Amino acid sequence: MKGLFVSRFRLNVSMVLGSSLIFLLSFLANQWLFTSSEFIRGINWIYLPAGIRLLCTLLFGAAGAIGVMITSWITCFFYFFPDDPVRSFIGGIISAAAPYLTYRLAQYAFGLRASLTNLTTGRLLFLILLYSLASPSLHHLWFLARNDDVSAAGYCVMVIGDLLGSLMVVYTMKMLLSFLPPKAANVR
Repeated sequence: MKGLFVSRFRLNVSMVLGSSLIFLLSFLANQWLFTSSEFIRGINWIYLPAGIRLLCTLLFGAAGAIGVMITSWITCFFYFFPDDPVRSFIGGIISAAAPYLTYRLAQYAFGLRASLTNLTTGRLLFLILLYSLASPSLHHLWFLARNDDVSAAGYCVMVIGDLLGSLMVVYTMKMLLSFLPPKAANVR
């Protein structure tokens, strides 16, 4: 029993750390590739990390969301908003909450399995669209609650950026996975 607990603990820690690392790498790649597409600080016309947030959460559930939150805190506290700890703290939570809520909805509505075998292309596209609306909506609700400057243009760009980034990441991963050989049939 203890061995099973230790094994699951290690697996969860690995998923958290892996999600954190890949999210950080996607953030750095986005900064390198799409710096010129920044609408305002923190809102891009193409935002690859949005796709990684969703992908890590779909693959790893809560562990993926925790990894995303940790790296979101790092990027918010040290890059985006170093002078605003409250915005950085809440921003990190929202960055993880939106894909996690999308994941939980997929479990409820589609009976999403841990293996993702019943995640069809249509369902995946629906989840990407839903997430691309959920994340900007949660962020902008927070901005409104804080009486920050919000604009319809900023919201729309965030939706477009999250949508394009998510589509690019998820369908690139889907394409790369198609190059893997099919499972060998079990021969007895």
